[in-house]
Amino acid sequence: MSRSPEPSMMVIFGGSGDLTRRKLIPSLFRLSRSRMIPAGFTIIAVSRSRMTDDSYREMLRSWADKDGQNETWNNFAQGIFYMSADYRDPATYERLKELMSKKEAERRTGANRLYYLATPPADYPDIVRHLGENGLSREDSGGAGWIRIIIEKPFGYDLASARELNHEVSFRFEERQVYRIDHYLGKETVQNILVFRFANGIFEPIWNRQFIDSIQITASENIGVEGRGTYYEQAGALRDMVQNHIMQLIALVAMEPPPDFHPDSVRDEKSKVLRSIRRIAPEEVSSLAVRGQYGRGFTRGKEVVGYLEEPGVAPESRVETFAAIRFNIDNWRWADVPFYIRTGKNMAKGVTEIAIIFRETPHLIFRQEPGAGIRSNVLAFRIQPDEGITLRIAAKLPGQTTEMRPVNMDFRYGSTFGPHLAGAYERLLLDCMLGDPTLFNRIDSVEASWSLIQPILDTWKADQSTPIPQYESGSWGPTESDQLLARDGRAWRLL
Repeated sequence: MSRSPEPSMMVIFGGSGDLTRRKLIPSLFRLSRSRMIPAGFTIIAVSRSRMTDDSYREMLRSWADKDGQNETWNNFAQGIFYMSADYRDPATYERLKELMSKKEAERRTGANRLYYLATPPADYPDIVRHLGENGLSREDSGGAGWIRIIIEKPFGYDLASARELNHEVSFRFEERQVYRIDHYLGKETVQNILVFRFANGIFEPIWNRQFIDSIQITASENIGVEGRGTYYEQAGALRDMVQNHIMQLIALVAMEPPPDFHPDSVRDEKSKVLRSIRRIAPEEVSSLAVRGQYGRGFTRGKEVVGYLEEPGVAPESRVETFAAIRFNIDNWRWADVPFYIRTGKNMAKGVTEIAIIFRETPHLIFRQEPGAGIRSNVLAFRIQPDEGITLRIAAKLPGQTTEMRPVNMDFRYGSTFGPHLAGAYERLLLDCMLGDPTLFNRIDSVEASWSLIQPILDTWKADQSTPIPQYESGSWGPTESDQLLARDGRAWRLL
């Protein structure tokens, strides 16, 4: 975070939306308050709602993380402007071009422009096409300034739509201008996976099938669809979490060491390992993938309704709110090491964790009561909450007998580096302004992820007769999820 970008302008399409309210404006304000972006940084918000600059700024005032910094907020807000417009209207982009030119001259942003697509995904193709047709996507050949575009997930609804969107984007922008954002990759613990693996000589030699038994990735939420039933009916757990967040976590854990930390070197290795993941054939889906829907139950100390009772959800909906899958990677490092992933809503805890489960010792010389002690070491990366890393080992209890118990060796970001870590969006927005795409998805990785998920989506869609497994809200998912691992003689790690 010590680098400082050039003066620039950000155009946020979807300026009055939820993402802008919860993430973008607070993150940009914190960057400004920390002096990580130049004072002349300018925001033009484009949205359908009718507002003036002043009314929009006043609305934003309640969104930003001010912490009593009223003077700082006022200085930041002077660089925010609003334009009410229809994304599908070509005249919108002529007006935008005029407004951008005017503000660039006034605020000296140097013709550096960053477009952020914070709209519903259905609007992406229209916005991209109009930006290109109005000459707003191509950089000046004389190097007068840079132009970049950030595209929020989901990048496509399925493999076919991802390819269509990529065709439109690549026709209007060069790949080096395109930043496909996944906020998980901006979290400190996610970034630390690479440092942990490739900067510590004791771990990478055992990071393979000879020493690792299996890997579990859990991304659970203890909330339901939170009034977003209409959206979730079009998404589901596979599209919402697995295709993007979880597949990227698999790539970071399983990738080969890159020759250097150049963005393309890192992204080449991520893409390579995603292409090495074995595709699940339609006839294998029932044995390697589990889906479920949450029913009534208790989460966070209160009773909640089931998914089918949520507003906006069809009474006969077959959309999954839970998914668990076993993946295998066909390469020398990971042959026969299963990668178990699960994600769901209204589960027992809200936690995201990667657990590396090592093989048991070949021969345990200590006498133990059945079920006592531990036989497998576990290395866990806690991504949220309480970011950190834990190594579980066996230790002897004090006393005359040789009795063992599991103990944890813990590293916590908050206690080591202080509680005020930069947020994921702060890091990623700054990286984009600096022109560093290392933590952004390249199109080949996006398509590789979709190709792995598509057979499961197609199989589940074609099956309209098999009942969807139900699980009680506040639990760890349907029993079929436990059976997925039990068939292999394994169990989900207790969280």
